[in-house]
Amino acid sequence: MLRLRPFRPGDERAALAAQEALRAEGFPFLIEHRPGEPWAEYLERRAANRCGERVPPGFVPSTLLAACVDGRLVGRASIRHELNDWLAQYGGHIGYAVIPEMRRRGYATEILRQGLVIARSLGVDEVLVTCDVTNVASARVIESCGGEYESTTNGSGAPKRRYWFR
Repeated sequence: MLRLRPFRPGDERAALAAQEALRAEGFPFLIEHRPGEPWAEYLERRAANRCGERVPPGFVPSTLLAACVDGRLVGRASIRHELNDWLAQYGGHIGYAVIPEMRRRGYATEILRQGLVIARSLGVDEVLVTCDVTNVASARVIESCGGEYESTTNGSGAPKRRYWFR
């Protein structure tokens, strides 16, 4: 059973390995992670961000959660509490990732399902989720969770498919 929870001190090795694995795909696993930053400092910054404190320019308050199955890190969810202009067009309220070797097991679908519950508990009634046009697997995940396709947007990087959960 998959569980979303805050990252913990004991997650450092697995989280940094996931960061490297997804870096090869050009995708960040750890949001705002600074190379070489002590793990305890990173966790402290993420906790502050979740509370709307120490939010860097261009970012919004967000909750970063580890996705674990039987104590093993398999992915993560990033739930943005609000949208700025960039997120409203390209990034959406929820971002998720599954570690490459853990894919095709239904984890992305469960991460998104649980992420939607958390977003709504934070007061986000209408949730925007996006994916690259070329990411057919992610589009299937979003659609299977009930996302309604709205449009495709171009501009900042790869074209994105935009879906709403209302």
